[in-house]
Amino acid sequence: MGVSVQVPEWTTELAPATAARIVELLERAGAADGVAPISEQAVLSVTASGTVESATAPAGPAATDSGSAAPASPETDPAAADHDHGDVEPPTGRTRHLPVERDGELVAYANLVPAHGDHPAMAEAVVDPRARGRGIGATLVAAALQAGGPGARIWAHGNLAPARAVAGRLGLTIARELWQMRRPLTQAPDGDQATVELPELEVPADIVLRTYAGPADDAEILRVNNAAFDWHPEQGGWTEAEIAVRRAAPWFDPKGLFIAADPADPSHILGFHWTKVHEPDETSDAVGEVYVVAIDPAAQGRGLGRVLTLAGLHYLRDRGLGAVILYTEADNTAAVHTYTRLGFETAHIDAAYTAR
Repeated sequence: MGVSVQVPEWTTELAPATAARIVELLERAGAADGVAPISEQAVLSVTASGTVESATAPAGPAATDSGSAAPASPETDPAAADHDHGDVEPPTGRTRHLPVERDGELVAYANLVPAHGDHPAMAEAVVDPRARGRGIGATLVAAALQAGGPGARIWAHGNLAPARAVAGRLGLTIARELWQMRRPLTQAPDGDQATVELPELEVPADIVLRTYAGPADDAEILRVNNAAFDWHPEQGGWTEAEIAVRRAAPWFDPKGLFIAADPADPSHILGFHWTKVHEPDETSDAVGEVYVVAIDPAAQGRGLGRVLTLAGLHYLRDRGLGAVILYTEADNTAAVHTYTRLGFETAHIDAAYTAR
């Protein structure tokens, strides 16, 4: 039997206590489902609004679109990867929150990045495992899509059976798929070590390959990111705040942020590969991530995406990580082909649903 849930008003601010309860809900849902229920950027919007720390740092869909982000032009440089996994909203601070309570208990939460420019609103939602099977999910999804307006989409991370059932009940259709791809680095699951070997890293003479030099690089990283992803609904439109938040994160390692620079002016960045390491937890080992690969459109066609990707893969392997993940748009055939050639295979799929 369904339970009537009073859907409250959306808000752009969360009280610290409410944010902490949302984080706890996310952790319960992630443990129950085996997949992060919302993207990294959505988690950051919760913790930043409520100024709490989160034990949950999902890979991905930066809304995922989390994690690695899509190339500016897959036809010219397909190895500039798709991200995050997780949603980076332009401009910062526009995220809306919808915590849902029943009998004084937080039973669900939705996160909404309103439409901006040509990009539709993007929503994410989670229901506490202890409150499922009561119609709360369908109510929450319908509320999020209505609030998002025409063309609004909502992510189903892992596209699990309950999410597919809700989508079917509401008559939703898949508008976008984000693939998490994975490859072993130090030990092949099937014991075939040939599948682990990485291609040699060959650095062209017309670039300088270096790592992050500090905040002096931030303006160039911002310029390249926004030029490379000016078309991308999540990764485009970064501000200094997006870089600062990630630089302050516990996982940030300047040695894992690779930069291809102009030999004539090493401060001029042609492209970068930002790697990330997800620490082990009770259910999984540590894993590396191709977090963001971005190439300046003016430097496309020189193979920099492949060089930077390989530099990061070698670095993650040398850190002793057993595997690496990345995120790419399912319809980005050039990128999928490149990653397949580098030994990546599809591990799971995030789906963005919309009303027909």
